Amino acid sequence: MPIRVHRIRLTGRTIAATAAAALMSVLVPPGGAHGAAPRESRPVYSYDDAIRESVWVDTRLDGDGDGRNDRVAVDIVRPREPAQHGRKIPVIMDASPYYSCCGRGNESQRKTYDADGDPVGFPLYYDNYFVPRGYAFVAVDLAGTSRSDGCVDVGGRSDVQSAKAVVDWLNGRARAFTTRNGPRRAAAPWTTGNVGMIGKSWDGTIANGVAATGVEGLRTVVPIAAISSWYDYYFAQGAPLYDSGPDRLSGYVNSPEARTRCQAVQQRLVDGAPRSGDLTPLWSERDYVRDAAKVRASVLAVHGMQDLNVRAKHFGQWWDALAANGVERKVWLSQTGHVDPFDFRRAEWVRTLHRWFDHYLLGHDNGIDREPMADIERAPGQWSTDRVWPPRSTATTALRPGSGDVPGVGTLGLRPARPGATETFTDDPSLGEGDWAADIDRSTPAKAGFATRPLGRALRLAGSPEVTVTATATTSTAHLTAVLVDVGPDTIRDYAHAGEGITTLPGRTCWGASTAGDSSCYKETAARTADVEYTVVSRGWADLGTHASPAKGRPLTPGRPYRLTLDLHATDHVVPAGHRLALIIGGTDEGLIDPPSTRPGLTLDLSRTVARLPFTGGTAAFLRATDGTAARIGAPPGARLSGVSAPHPIRPVPGGSN
Repeated sequence: MPIRVHRIRLTGRTIAATAAAALMSVLVPPGGAHGAAPRESRPVYSYDDAIRESVWVDTRLDGDGDGRNDRVAVDIVRPREPAQHGRKIPVIMDASPYYSCCGRGNESQRKTYDADGDPVGFPLYYDNYFVPRGYAFVAVDLAGTSRSDGCVDVGGRSDVQSAKAVVDWLNGRARAFTTRNGPRRAAAPWTTGNVGMIGKSWDGTIANGVAATGVEGLRTVVPIAAISSWYDYYFAQGAPLYDSGPDRLSGYVNSPEARTRCQAVQQRLVDGAPRSGDLTPLWSERDYVRDAAKVRASVLAVHGMQDLNVRAKHFGQWWDALAANGVERKVWLSQTGHVDPFDFRRAEWVRTLHRWFDHYLLGHDNGIDREPMADIERAPGQWSTDRVWPPRSTATTALRPGSGDVPGVGTLGLRPARPGATETFTDDPSLGEGDWAADIDRSTPAKAGFATRPLGRALRLAGSPEVTVTATATTSTAHLTAVLVDVGPDTIRDYAHAGEGITTLPGRTCWGASTAGDSSCYKETAARTADVEYTVVSRGWADLGTHASPAKGRPLTPGRPYRLTLDLHATDHVVPAGHRLALIIGGTDEGLIDPPSTRPGLTLDLSRTVARLPFTGGTAAFLRATDGTAARIGAPPGARLSGVSAPHPIRPVPGGSN
């Protein structure tokens, strides 16, 4: 339905008016007959009179070692009227570590309580918009945070069980209590047991983790900028992305009491996550991709292709695993960084989310499951759709670097380099992908660059590229970066700015009903753009010492060549006609990975280096774009369809995963 958006100045009078207006709508008649309008939930229930309560759910774990099961705090807001008429309702749930320490959303909202400890204000608009439409909203404090027992274990068993236990309770399989320590039981006879989990960053990560348990009753998840494997948050094929481990993040979100009682858990995080980059059992426990076959829930995923906190690799490998297991799914890919769709495409997002929950939680046949699978942002605020993603015509094309007229400025095409052709560079940790791309046509000592001729036609990449290099280092340690760059002028979202592609405006729009303690009105945003001469399309990093196994790095023998494949991040990008597509190989990508212990020189064997890129239209599309001869040939025999191939956060600021 069209969403009515009101531009207002927020006052007590307008809050009251917004709440009253929500009671004036009526239900759409049920659909189902031929030609009948799709069903849609409408705001017919009182938000002001909604039941607001707290329960503490038994997780069946004793994470803090105090001899009793941990209980997690669950704050609930639900319409009063359905229970009075014997109707049961579904649940929208956001399980988060951030409700107390840092807040949620663009305005860092926290939960609020009255003098008796009963919930008054819930962050974000989910409660304001959906409770009047016949949903309950449930906000769960992860173990170790806010009013919950236990300890944060950063994506591990305790984090996931914090939320899974609530799904179990909503389905009659777990116990809850009316107080944190008391014996009085709490039940949930008011719900159908149908649960949809939603959340951005860590919250969405927990949704992924709970989905990967296959828990019954979880009907859908909406992971926004979410992690799919915690190893890939901290490392990229052995190369450290951050100079700290998960213990720092848990220490930040743990409640003050938990910081004292959870020292043993903190130490286990330190011991289990060595800075060597080795894959340890701690990381295996936090890899949800490996359990994607257990997922029963549908998935509506959202990710920023320029997210340098939770990189797009997380979306890519999760999507690919879900596709392999036939999970119903839909995706939005934006040009932003780590940004919620409510803040870059608000009206369309709320409409989509409304229809998604109506379909998967209320069972309304509104057609959203038959609509295009993917929405892709092509330019700031300009979107296209795909029936299937990646498009069925997408096929991997092998492009090969070649030597040019000057060192480090080479070619990129289908023809292999001559045997013995090499390029050399020296790792300079003070430089990164932006420096390299700006110097793509200049010989510089810190990178090797290879570019196509200017394209005669647009060329689309859709999926996860990979680059295989054969490299020789002068020292015993070396890190490598591979970057794909669209070389040419464009206007893009300014993802490198603090807003990561958006600007927050002073005006507000309202999304649902309000009370004096919980407003539905949020600051508007607009796209923040930048005019650029190049655009980084995808990037990937690795420690060359993981050439033999991604599980464990090994010292290099100087002068010996090693072959390694770097997994680049999922992307969907159109290189326009007149632009060039470039591949850059460098060492440390400044600000994005940590440097090795040495400063190596590296030599690339070009004849044994190849980029495998997912072009829509495959090799034929590349030929058409580069020299126009593809009309005489078909796609190469045996070209495989490219899904988002599997395999991999700017340095985290505490709370930066919000």
